[in-house]
This record gives sequence, C-alpha cells and structure tokens, in this order.
Amino acid sequence: MELAQFNALHSQVLWAAFAVAAVFGFIAQRTHFCTMGAISDIVNMGDWTRMRMWAMAVGVAAIGFYGMAALGWIDPKQSFYTAARIVWLSALVGGALFGFGMVLGSGCGSKTLVRIGGGSLKGLVVFLAMGVAAFMTLRGVFAVVRVNTVDRVAFELPAGGALPNWLSSGLGWSAGQAGLVGALVVGGALVIWALASRDFRQANNLLAGLGIGLTVAAMWWVSGRLGFVAEHPETLDAVFLGSNSGRMESLTFTAPMAYTIDWLIFFSDSSKVLTFGVVTVVGVVVGSFVSSLLDRSFRWEGFRSTQDTALHLVGGLLMGIGGVTALGCTIGQGLSGLSTLSLTSLLAVVGIVLGALLGFRFQMWLLERE
Repeated sequence: MELAQFNALHSQVLWAAFAVAAVFGFIAQRTHFCTMGAISDIVNMGDWTRMRMWAMAVGVAAIGFYGMAALGWIDPKQSFYTAARIVWLSALVGGALFGFGMVLGSGCGSKTLVRIGGGSLKGLVVFLAMGVAAFMTLRGVFAVVRVNTVDRVAFELPAGGALPNWLSSGLGWSAGQAGLVGALVVGGALVIWALASRDFRQANNLLAGLGIGLTVAAMWWVSGRLGFVAEHPETLDAVFLGSNSGRMESLTFTAPMAYTIDWLIFFSDSSKVLTFGVVTVVGVVVGSFVSSLLDRSFRWEGFRSTQDTALHLVGGLLMGIGGVTALGCTIGQGLSGLSTLSLTSLLAVVGIVLGALLGFRFQMWLLERE
C-alpha cells in the first residue's frame, strides 16, 4: 500500500467511525437509551424495559462480534478486552466509582454526550470534569495512584480472558467455532429474554436494542476490518488506523473524552492527530443534536442550584477516574466489552451496578435531609 492510499484509508476510517457514532447518538436520544436510567427504572418503579433494551443491545453486539470473527473479518485477540490478565480489582473499584458518579452526574459518559446534543449545559460541565479527570487518571497524578494500587492486583488466565477462549481450550474447538457458539448461546439468551416481554416489543424499544447493538458491532468492523492494515507503508508493522490503544476498538467514551480535550487544546501541534475516539465523541453529540431538532426536544438546560452544580462536578470527576481505572464505561465495558464475552468486562459491569445502587441511596439521603 502506498502512503497516499494509507492516508486516504485513514480518513475513510475516521469518517466511518463518525457516521456510526452519529447513528448511536441519534438512536440513544430518540429512544432514551441509558444504562443509569435502566437501573433507576428498576429500583424506583420496578420497570425493566430499558434494561431489556440494554440486554438486547449486548446480545446483538456479541452475535455480531463473533459472527464477524467466524467469517475471519476480525480477530478477537486484537481487543484488549480479551487479554489474559484479569485486573479484577481495577474493574470492580473503577466500576463502582463510575457507577456512583453517573448517578450524581445524571447519566454515564454516552448519556452526557447525548444530553449536550440536546442542549444541556449540565452535560457540558460533566464532560469537561470527566475528560480532565480521565486524563489525570491516564497520565497524571491519579495514574500514579492507579498503577501502584489496584492495577497491581490481577491474575492470569492462560487460555485468555473471554468465554470463547475457555470453550476453545477446554473442548478443543477452533477459536471461530467457540466464539460463535458462545455468542449465540449468551447473546441469544439475552435477546430472547428481552423479547419475552410483550410490553417490550414496541418499535422504540426494538430500535434501541437492535440499533445500539448494531452500532457497536459496526464499530468493531470499522476498526478491526476496514481500519486494519497488515503493513504500514513506512514501518511495515501491522496497524489499526486511528486507534488510541493500538488495538481494535469499538465504542467507549471515558478515555476518548480526555483525548478530545487534549486534541482541542493542542490542535496546532502536528503530532496531535485526529483519532477514532475523538471522532466518536463528536459523532454522538452531532447525532443527538440532529435527533433533538427533528423531534423538537432541543432546549437549553442549566443548573438548578449550587448543590446541583457540585453534584454534577463530583459525578464527572468520579466517572473520569472510575472509567479509566475500570478500562471502560457503561458502553466501553458494558456493551463493547461484554460483546467480546470478557470476564473483566463482566466484573466492571458488576462494579458499575453496585456503585449506582450506592449512588441512589446517597441521593435518597440527600432528599431526606432536605
């Protein structure tokens, strides 16, 4: 591949990632897809509708991921979610911090971007707090604490960190067979569970479950298939175009918020190139903005009080720290990670749910004090 072709493909990958992220933002805004909202609906009203959306999205994404792997389009080993090293304490602690923070911040990272697209100045403040905290946890003072504490606690799984790795090792199946069977069983069960409710089978809910799941799978294809170059024209190394991690990526929003702020601040620095994560952050905001204009729901939203401001700031900080520590957010670990059937992702999701439940209790305590 010539360098000009390489650069042209790089641009195509970024535009494709932007387009898929915009579709994600459009669907999330239109259907009110929200992980925190799903947990809140169960706790406060006993309503499982949005949790069924989330489960269906995971199931569709998993089937899509391992379906592409079985076809040879992508290699699951090229995702860091399937790594053999299980950083279980980071996943649980980081997940809990993120879950608590998303309650205080009125939604997770993806919801924050969707809210910005709908005119929320609250969302913009949370984005800035979350992005700065995420950068500090990636490379700053919180990174030193993270690396020297929770990241040290881990164990190795020789076969790999995802369910298909164990099936392949234990049953002697090929990696493609094990992945597809695991995805059909686990992902299929989630989809069936979601569709089992008659009340759930409505157009809006189906759009959320199927549409969000397909955007996650599509992003795996963009990064792992379209964006994979076996030989860089200058270094001759294999490369995933636009990747911040150097590996195949799908939707995630905590670290990309940090990369977006970094790119905007150092825009004139030629070494700061546009990446997969940055364009997906912008894409979600644009998709949500278009949707809010079409359904006439766009409106400017500010803070109600000093306490409201403080809670959202703290929520953003906790999500930035927690999301990086847990290696992902409710979308990064909760959808993209779980689509690989990763053990680390499952632990992170458990931490997020526990943190969210503590967050709801804290909110109730604040209300009782008032």
